[in-house]
Amino acid sequence: MTATPDPQSAPSSPSRSDTALTLGDLRAALADGIADFRAAPRFGLFFAGVYVVLGVGLVQLGAGMLTWTLSLTLAFPLLAPFLAVGLYEVSRRRAAGAALTWGGILGVVWHERTRQIPWAGAVILIYVLFWSFFAHMLFALFMGPSAILGSAVAPAAWLSGAGLQMVLAEFLFGAAFALLLFGLTAFSLPMLLDREVDFVTAMRASLRATTAHPRVSLVWAATIAGLTLVSLLPWFLGLFVSLPVLGHASWHLYRRARDAGVLD
Repeated sequence: MTATPDPQSAPSSPSRSDTALTLGDLRAALADGIADFRAAPRFGLFFAGVYVVLGVGLVQLGAGMLTWTLSLTLAFPLLAPFLAVGLYEVSRRRAAGAALTWGGILGVVWHERTRQIPWAGAVILIYVLFWSFFAHMLFALFMGPSAILGSAVAPAAWLSGAGLQMVLAEFLFGAAFALLLFGLTAFSLPMLLDREVDFVTAMRASLRATTAHPRVSLVWAATIAGLTLVSLLPWFLGLFVSLPVLGHASWHLYRRARDAGVLD
């Protein structure tokens, strides 16, 4: 009987002598992500399906059902790390030549609840809640306290000087918050699956790696944001393709960063 390869012993990326990430690494990671999705689409479709169901639920329950809407909104940052782990594990097993089974993949996801992934999810949740509070404060600052209390804002107000300033401020601060969160999580989530490290160490390593490679990081962040935005139309259906590809590609980019010594 042939032994099943151990996913933990997955081969490294092609040997390299440089210690920096390049756009070539990013292109290769995306190509590998597409290959993983094409080779095992059932797993990508399943994990993406959870996102789509939650997204559609948010839209359907958003009218007057604050409790359910809030619950589903908070579920996004809490579930995201676990769903990402499933995609990472598929890529890791494919690289190692290990069997891709539902029991094996979901077993790893379930096991992660006892490690550092929940702490990463908690950090993401707190971050999202802080941004939500901050965004509401900006809204009230520009549009007046009555707006944040639920009073209707006339459509013309959005085109006024205060309205346009508010939109610009929300965009600039939102981009800054998003980039910081990207820096903290781009490499830390796959690292928490791959290594026995705490979430603080992983997030610090991720932030160092992204700030040390601003060009690759900005292109990767823009790629994720752009593909996700396009995938939201119509009715989140594009996420069935973009999320698995991006998840698999994130694992491969992490491996390339790890093998280059970027995360040491």
